[in-house]
Amino acid sequence: MWDDALLRYDMGEHPLDPVRVELTMALARELGILDREGVTLRVPEPASDDVLGTVHDPDYIAVVRAASTGRRLSIMGLGTSDNPTFPGMHDASALIAGATRAAAEAVWLGEADRAVSIAGGLHHAMPARAAGFCVYNDPAVAIARVLELGAERVAYVDIDVHHGDGVQEIFYDDPRVLTVSLHESPRTLFPGTGYPDETGGPGAEGSAVNVALPPGTDDAAWLRAFHAVVPGVLRAFRPQLLFTQCGADTYRHDPLANLWLTVDGQRAAYLALRDLATEVAGGKWVASGGGGYALVECVPRAWTHLLAVVTGEAIDPLTPIPASWQALAASKRSNNPVPTSMTDGGSGEWTPWVPGQTPDAVDRAIMATRAAAFPFFGLDPHDPRD
Repeated sequence: MWDDALLRYDMGEHPLDPVRVELTMALARELGILDREGVTLRVPEPASDDVLGTVHDPDYIAVVRAASTGRRLSIMGLGTSDNPTFPGMHDASALIAGATRAAAEAVWLGEADRAVSIAGGLHHAMPARAAGFCVYNDPAVAIARVLELGAERVAYVDIDVHHGDGVQEIFYDDPRVLTVSLHESPRTLFPGTGYPDETGGPGAEGSAVNVALPPGTDDAAWLRAFHAVVPGVLRAFRPQLLFTQCGADTYRHDPLANLWLTVDGQRAAYLALRDLATEVAGGKWVASGGGGYALVECVPRAWTHLLAVVTGEAIDPLTPIPASWQALAASKRSNNPVPTSMTDGGSGEWTPWVPGQTPDAVDRAIMATRAAAFPFFGLDPHDPRD
C-alpha cells in the first residue's frame, strides 16, 4: 500500500519524521524490489469515521478532526510534545489507517498472498486518546476488519522496541485475537506496560503474551527470546492470518531506546516471521512499519529488507547501497551517517533456548513469559520443545 500522501503524517520537528519512510521507498525502488514480478502498488483510501469507529470513540475522532484545522487543543493525548497537533492530522492519520486496513482485507480475501503497509504500525493509539506519536491505531483497525469479514483467529506479533500497548488494550478481552509483543522492559522504556503477567482479560486468558527484554539485548539474545516464545504460542493458537508490526527502533543506535540489534538481526526476524506465517497461517501475512528513529542509518535498510522478504527473495546483506540513494539520504539529513551496504556485519545467528543453560537477564525474561503464558496454551514452560 503506497501513496506519497502517506508522508503527510508529519508532526514537524519530531522524532517520527516521515523522511524515514520516504528513504525506505526510495531504497526499495533503487534495489528493484518494487518492480518484482507479482508486486502491485495499491493507492489507499482514507478510513471513514465509521471505520475508525470500530476501534476509536466517536468523541475522540471529533477532537482529532477539530485539532486538524489548526485549533490549539490539549485534550485526549493531543497537544503534547509526543503528540503535537498539525494541520490535516485527521486526514493523514485516516489515510494510514485506510492503507493498513486495505492491506489486511486484500490478504484475507485472497487478492494478495502478503501485503505491507510500511507507513503504518501506529500501535500506541488508544480508543479515546493519542499516545506515543500515534493518533489512530491502524493495526487495530485492520484486525477489526478481518474479524468483521469472519476471521476467528488473528495473531498480532509486535517486534517494535516499545510494547504494543494500544493493540493489546483494544483486544485484551477478545479471545479471537492473540497479541504477542517483544519489547524493551517497561521498567526502562515507554509506555511502562507489557509485563509477562499481562495475559488477557476475563474470557480471553492467554490472548496476550509479553516478552520484556533488558536493555542491551543484542541480535543473538533477542532471536533466542523470539524463538523460545513466538513459534510455540503461534502453533498452539493456529491463526488464520498473521499481522506483524515491524518497528525498527530495536536498532543498536536508535536514539530513543536501548536494545542492541543490527539490521542483520532485524532481517533475521523478518525471515522468521515469514516462515511462521507460511507454517501456521497458510501464508497469510500482513506487515506494517512502526517505530524507528535512526532515520538514515537503520530504518530505510531495515524496512527495505522487510519489503524484500515479504515480496520474494531476501536481499543479500552484502548488497552495496547505490550511490544515488546515498546522495539522496545525505541531501535529506546531512548530519546522519549514510550507510554504504545493507549489512552492519552481523550474522543473524542465535543459539536455541535451553532452561538454565544461559542464566542471564534475557533467559530470565524468557522464563517469566513462558511461565505466565504457556499454560494457557497447554504448553510446558520448561520444555524447550514447546
